[in-house]
Amino acid sequence: MAKGKTSQAIAKLMNLAPDTAILLTVDEEGNVTGEEEIDGRLIQKNDVIKIVPGAKVASDGCVIWGQSHVNESMITGEARPVAKRKGDTVIGGTLNENGVLHIKVTKVGSESALAQIVRLVESAQLAKAPVQKLADRISKFFVPLVIFLSFSTWLSWFLAGKLHWYPESWIPSSMDSFELALQFGISVMVIACPCALGLATPTAVMVGTGVGASQGVLIKGGQALERAHKVNCIVFDKTGTLTMGKPVVVKTKLLKNMVLREFYELVAATAVNSEHPLAKAIVEYAKKFRDDEENPVWPEAHDFVSITGNGVRATVNRREIMVGNKNLMSDYKITISADAEELLAEAEEMAQTGILVSIDNELTGVLAVSDPVKPSAREAISILKSMNIKGIMAGGHVVAMVGDGVNDSPALVAADVGMVIGAGTDIAIETADIVLMKSNLEDVITAIDLSRKTFSRIRLNYVWALGYNLMGIPIAAGVLFPSTRFRLPPWIAGAAMAASSVSVVCCSLLLKNYKRPKRLDNLAIREIQVKRV
Repeated sequence: MAKGKTSQAIAKLMNLAPDTAILLTVDEEGNVTGEEEIDGRLIQKNDVIKIVPGAKVASDGCVIWGQSHVNESMITGEARPVAKRKGDTVIGGTLNENGVLHIKVTKVGSESALAQIVRLVESAQLAKAPVQKLADRISKFFVPLVIFLSFSTWLSWFLAGKLHWYPESWIPSSMDSFELALQFGISVMVIACPCALGLATPTAVMVGTGVGASQGVLIKGGQALERAHKVNCIVFDKTGTLTMGKPVVVKTKLLKNMVLREFYELVAATAVNSEHPLAKAIVEYAKKFRDDEENPVWPEAHDFVSITGNGVRATVNRREIMVGNKNLMSDYKITISADAEELLAEAEEMAQTGILVSIDNELTGVLAVSDPVKPSAREAISILKSMNIKGIMAGGHVVAMVGDGVNDSPALVAADVGMVIGAGTDIAIETADIVLMKSNLEDVITAIDLSRKTFSRIRLNYVWALGYNLMGIPIAAGVLFPSTRFRLPPWIAGAAMAASSVSVVCCSLLLKNYKRPKRLDNLAIREIQVKRV
């Protein structure tokens, strides 16, 4: 029953995938030529499926047409619908709200996010936490000790009866001294059964990981849960973890007399050929000056060259364009004016990246690009500090690493606890100990707080289980019998032993009422405001 209650979140997840899907037939040019309803289990990778308003997304995929808002709360726990447009990814089992989407399937079956979450939580609930070894060690000595105490109890009462060390009136009429001694010995054996010790850890871990899943925090087993509660130092990857991971142009300063639309037309035509995140940010910003903002066609760039670490250059509309840093301009003998130097210094002071643009060998403009900090980053780090968690690595600390990309994978493995945000790469998610499905920094706090509450409950379980036995064994052995004539018959001792196990399970199930720290509910989750000049 305990496992069933804890796994309700998993059962709900497994039922999220819709039974049917609308499969689209497309021609070589991408035009839809037909559609048919098929069984959801027949979907294959690279199929194109149609998601109508109010329908569930049939499989993980990428939006190739349409715009909508998708409710992902059943996967991430985030109540606010997420806007989706061409190029965005969607998760199977989530709910499409108000628009039609065409999805190209990228993952099916066991590869899907839904299947991986179910598999991860199930394995986490079966994994044994290192603290369980404490119960194993206790049981290793406890069981022989109880057998010895049980035999000693029987022998003591048996000899006391034979030697008439207590009056015969103490012996119930339905038995003799041997049976009385035997009942004391059996009661000690029964009441001391260490079932509660064995249940103390796995039930708490099972409930804790189940609660984590419902909160969007996937903990990969008892070992990760145990290490997380000891964390006192956290190292954050910056890009994509503390920041949004999507650079945006926040300032443009033209140094020559030129129309801004024409300027960005030339710059975007050059930058669109680069895969660099800063180049993509420039192209995205340039779209705002076009009427065909959705799919703009830029002038053709000739003789495009990408200079690693410096920038790009090309010829657009017979004009030579260079977009990059000071080194690029210096290499091509472009004079950087005092005004440009001042703008670059100003951008650097504000943690922005300054980009220089040269047209026909003359410095024409300076752009400032910023990767905005996540709205909740400041508050989240403040709360972590109040939990006595440091942010700088030092000897002797239990270190957690929070990241999102392939480049973070070695650090995630090397750290005592690796946490990856849900928007991270598959490799990072595979190597991490804890996956934060909502990509919110607040969930770092939730993960640590939940692990601490879980292990506090495990300690309480141990105290209760051991205390119960330490109190019950003397009573079962007949310590109170000479003065009160009170004894525990074996059947009552059996009931008492069962009650200790039930009490430990119930104590663990109280974790189902876990609430994340109240300070997180008071966080002002602000929209990011980017001032464009």
